[in-house]
Parts: sequence; structure tokens; C-alpha cells
Amino acid sequence: MRVAILGGGISGLTLAFYLQKAGIAYDLFEAGQPGGNIRSQHLDGYLLETGPNSLQLSPELEQLLTDLGLSDQIQDTAAVSQNRYVLRDGRYQRLPGSPPALLASPFFSLKAKWNLLRELTRPTAAPDPLETLAHFFRRRFGPEIVDYALNPFISGIYAGDPEKLLLHKTFPKLAALEQTYGSVLRGLMKSGGAGTRRRIISLQNGLQTITDTLAAQLTSYHGGQAITGISRPAVGQYQVQTAAGTFSETYTALVLALPTYAAAPLLKPLFAEAAAALAEVYYPPMTAVFTAYNRADVAHPLDGFGALHPKAEQPYAAGSIWTSSIYPNRVPAGQVLFTTFVGGTQYEEQARQSPDAQKSAVHAELIRFYGIRAVQPVWQYRYSWERAIPQFDKRIIGAHAAVDALESQGVYAAANWRAGVGVPDCIRQARALAEKISGLPG
Repeated sequence: MRVAILGGGISGLTLAFYLQKAGIAYDLFEAGQPGGNIRSQHLDGYLLETGPNSLQLSPELEQLLTDLGLSDQIQDTAAVSQNRYVLRDGRYQRLPGSPPALLASPFFSLKAKWNLLRELTRPTAAPDPLETLAHFFRRRFGPEIVDYALNPFISGIYAGDPEKLLLHKTFPKLAALEQTYGSVLRGLMKSGGAGTRRRIISLQNGLQTITDTLAAQLTSYHGGQAITGISRPAVGQYQVQTAAGTFSETYTALVLALPTYAAAPLLKPLFAEAAAALAEVYYPPMTAVFTAYNRADVAHPLDGFGALHPKAEQPYAAGSIWTSSIYPNRVPAGQVLFTTFVGGTQYEEQARQSPDAQKSAVHAELIRFYGIRAVQPVWQYRYSWERAIPQFDKRIIGAHAAVDALESQGVYAAANWRAGVGVPDCIRQARALAEKISGLPG
């Protein structure tokens, strides 16, 4: 058996690493540098993450870091990162971290708290694979929770719209809690899901350390090799073409570790229907604007991880991470750094504005909400994705069904559009796929 892995993001790299450990022959092809969207940049004394900013330390991620010899480079977020803020009534208010804290907090109205308590007795609805997150949360918890908890979270973390994202694809465990226990809250309490949060971590020199280390340990990594085509010389066999010609090896398994928009044209000559389904998956545009000020010019205490913006508040940006609060060593002394996200499904118009317009608008909004006295930032930098995070809306159903069917043809998928958008999700799925492929007949 020999496996062709197309794409060297975190999914493809992890898959190759565990196939290598299992003694399975493979070739990994990557057109650019390893890591996909995971990028750590050192600029002018700042350490910037232009992809994921931090990661939940799942068991699979922790094991991978151990296997790579990177455990001693783990960097925890500062203690204040436990505090999360949401914009409400034009000012930032701390979001309660648990249902009991929510009941004691003035953040939500008495009506919203009553709706929360009533969730325990609301009737269970029949499973609906097309139910959206907003419909589910509105049905279980009421509209205020949707507007001021769910909406900013989904916009800030998934660049998405809860009115469109599907419950069963985005948070299937919540759907299961309702079906199993008759109540989400009861299910969380009985299953232990309402416990403490997982550690939020990075690495001392940034998250790109993970993907750089993975690539360096792979014996069959082919960087700078863009795949231009796939052929099938016989049933159960595949070959790949690069700009330099057809690669010499023949493969019995082919893994798509690419975004759907890159995988679809490669699949089209062999599997036209599957390619069409993958091409439908939507990736909205997104921009990160990094803005630094002298600490003395910022009135807000910045005592948290950051702040999210509900759509109901009509903001410009989806929110900001307070980078200097969670990782103080990543900015010059005496400064604070905001990582502000512009765009996503709910803010596409802003995402398509010019770089100067985005920087100016972000600066103006930061002044408005943080009591900033500076006329201009000390430093500002912009990074943009034309296609950011795949959306788990109704269009993802066809893509998932298509790759499920392709497994009978020896074609698999390992990517965030298949596993879930988080890096720990991708690592978990890639490792599971490595075990699955290792168990296939040679």
C-alpha cells in the first residue's frame, strides 16, 4: 500500500506523521509552505498569528506535541484570559462563564434568565438534520441568548451566521444531549460537559512551530509540488500529476487534505458529481487587522481574552482578541496589541473594502469602545483571506456525502471542512484516518 496525500496543512501533515509511525508508505504533496492557514510571523518586535491564535489542548493535540518533542514549548494564556467580553448597549460587558454565573450576572435580562431555566422543562423536538443553530438555541433558550451569546460566538469563532449553520454539523453533541436527556442543560450536568474549560495554549514561538516540526520529520514530504491532475490507470490505483509531469509512484489510497475549492477541480475528471458537491462549499472572506497602541493611551483595563460583537449592535468588526493581555511577551514593552477580525458571512461588505479603509475603520471602532486617546496607532498590519473558514451550512451536506461515497473508491478526505474547523478537530480526524488506512488490506 502507498498513500498520496494532497495538501500539507495541519490535517495532511498529521496524517502523514502517523502513517509514517505505522510504517505505511506515503507521499505528501504541498504547493506552498507547510501549515496551510497556520502562520506565525515575527514583524517589528511583534509575534503575530495570521491563522489560529490559540488552541484548546485536546488529548490528541497534547499527544501530538509529545510525539513531536514540543511539550516543553507549550505556552499557556495569561490568567485573565478566562474573562470573555461581549458588546452590549454600546459597551463591553463580561460574559458569564457558566449557567449559574449567568443567573447571577446582570448581563442578561430577567426574561432571558427565566428562558434559561425553562429549558429544563421544554419538550424535545424530533431530530431535524436541517435545523440551524439559531433555530435550536431560540427554541431551547429564547431570542436574547441567540442575539448576545450565540451570534457573537459564531461570528467571531466560525466567521459564520447562526441562522445558516446547521446544528447537526456544527455542534452535533448538543443535538444528542437534547435527544438523550430531554434538555441540553440537564445533559451537560449529567454528562459532565459543564465542567472546567480546557487549557488554551500556544507555543513559545507561535503555532507554526507545530507544522514546521511536522514537515521536518516527514521522510516523504514534497514541498513546492502543486498537483495539477489525478489519473486512474486501473481500478483501485491512482497517479498524480505535477507541473513537472506524472509522479512515478502508483497509489492505492488518495487523501484530499485540501480546501474543497482546490480539491473539486482535481476530482472533476474522475468523479464529476463529487467535485460539483465540493465546489458548493462556501468560504467567506476575512481580514485580521493588528493594531498597537501605547498602554498609557488605552483607558480599558483589557482584563480578558478579548471581546466579541453581536450583529444586533451593528458593529464594523466581528470583535478583537486582546493579544497583549493573553501573551504579554508578544508585543514591545509598554504597548497593547489588538487582533481585530473583519468579515465573515455576516460582514462580507467590510471584508471586501480596501486595506486602508479597513485599517481606518478598525482604528475608529477601537477608539470608540476602548477609550483610546491616540490620534493614530503606534503600529498597524493587515492580513487577509479571500476564502477563510468553510461554512457548515446546508451546502456541506452534499460534500460530506460525496466523500463518504468516495471511500469505496479509495479516496478519503482529511481537512477542516470534513473534521470541523478547529485545529484539534483536524488532528483528531487525521489520526483516526491514519489508523483506518493502516488497517486496510495491503
